[in-house]
Amino acid sequence: MEKINEIISQIDNYVWGLPLIILIMACGILLTVRLRLLQVSRLGKALKYMVRNEEDGSGEVSSFAALCTALSATVGTGNIVGVATAIAAGGPGALFWMELAAFLGMATKYAEGLLAVKYRIRDENGNILGGPFYYIENGLGKNWRWLGKMFALFGLLAGIMGIGTITQINGITSAANNFFDPDRKHTVALFGMEYTWTTVIAGALITLLTALIVIGGIKRIATVSEVVVPVMIVAYTGCCLTIIFCHITEIPSAISSILRGAFSLKAAAGGASGTVMMYAMKSGVARGIFSNEAGLGSAPIAAAAAKTNEPVRQGLVTMTGTFIDTIIVCTMTGLAIIMSGSHNTAELKGVMITMDAFDYGLPFSERVSSFILMACLAVFAFTTILGWNYYSERCLSYLTGARRKVTAVYRWIYIAAVFIGPYLAVEAVWNLADIFNGLMAVPNVIAIILLSGVVSAETKDYLKRLDEGKIKE
Repeated sequence: MEKINEIISQIDNYVWGLPLIILIMACGILLTVRLRLLQVSRLGKALKYMVRNEEDGSGEVSSFAALCTALSATVGTGNIVGVATAIAAGGPGALFWMELAAFLGMATKYAEGLLAVKYRIRDENGNILGGPFYYIENGLGKNWRWLGKMFALFGLLAGIMGIGTITQINGITSAANNFFDPDRKHTVALFGMEYTWTTVIAGALITLLTALIVIGGIKRIATVSEVVVPVMIVAYTGCCLTIIFCHITEIPSAISSILRGAFSLKAAAGGASGTVMMYAMKSGVARGIFSNEAGLGSAPIAAAAAKTNEPVRQGLVTMTGTFIDTIIVCTMTGLAIIMSGSHNTAELKGVMITMDAFDYGLPFSERVSSFILMACLAVFAFTTILGWNYYSERCLSYLTGARRKVTAVYRWIYIAAVFIGPYLAVEAVWNLADIFNGLMAVPNVIAIILLSGVVSAETKDYLKRLDEGKIKE
């Protein structure tokens, strides 16, 4: 078993190696140039569209609800654990490269949202269907349908194999158990193993909540996301801002260490080959892409359901997802960690780095600070379960022809995967999900690059009509 886990881990490292990172970054650079820094010049307009729904737009949910559905899957443990591991591996400079990846990723996310709406379809049941598989097939032509099938297969496997189910529920129950019963004093025998009552109760409760929401489909998921996602983002960033303001005198030193680490040509510590800059770049870019999912093709699946008649408008709204996820949330996490110095403690790994930063920075007792972070992790992971249910369900619909009975059966299988998640080992599952998640990006980014001319033309036409006053905002 250990050998299998090692092989899976090696495949994961290869998939998320430099070739994929370079491909995604090159896509972002190409779009940034062709769109003339649209992510800067039209950010204000995008934030305005984010909270102002389009009148008489066709679709299933509001643009804001579609954005929240996408954010429910992207704003997650990567913002807490991913930032910590990036800074631990690449130093403070990793945060700079994470921000750069997000800046370029905003252009990619814009293109994804635009193409999702432009090439979406309505099936015989009246459901809106869209995403990379449809802009691949309808944008590039039927001869490219195999590429859309490839994306859908990888997306389905990523969802059901763990990134939306087993790993997330396991993270929730582990966080709850570490807080309520860290010494495992209250246990019960299940499946030939001993588990704490905290694990059993938390797992059953999350499974019930998941069932109540996902059975209702996109509209119910979007309704829940509209409420939960904004609240959780505001609450978490509020905690991070509290840490920053309580230690505001340390900001200049933190910024200085970020810039020095981002461009340092000194040899990496510990006998590792390469420079500090190289490790900061690799860690920051990889974790940045993993966190905001720009280029992976997940967000446009949700964007396609938005009530809008203008692809460009939804592209701008979708773009704000990367801005919120990385430019705001990840930056807050990174600054809190760097200011606390938690990343320099060798004994701390993953979430413990962020937890130490919260204990150091928040003006509360360690018990209260730990509870706040546990609650954030639990909510982040739960919303990821909801978001990935919708993503993987749409992938299945593309592969099977949107059959209602197949979709209904899949939802129960998804719920069952959530139920058994707390009782399974997750390392190999995480790596498998990571592999499929990375493989989703390949067909998606190829399609975006090939359709970049369409993105540019649609954008120019919309902005011209907007400047001429022909569009009612």
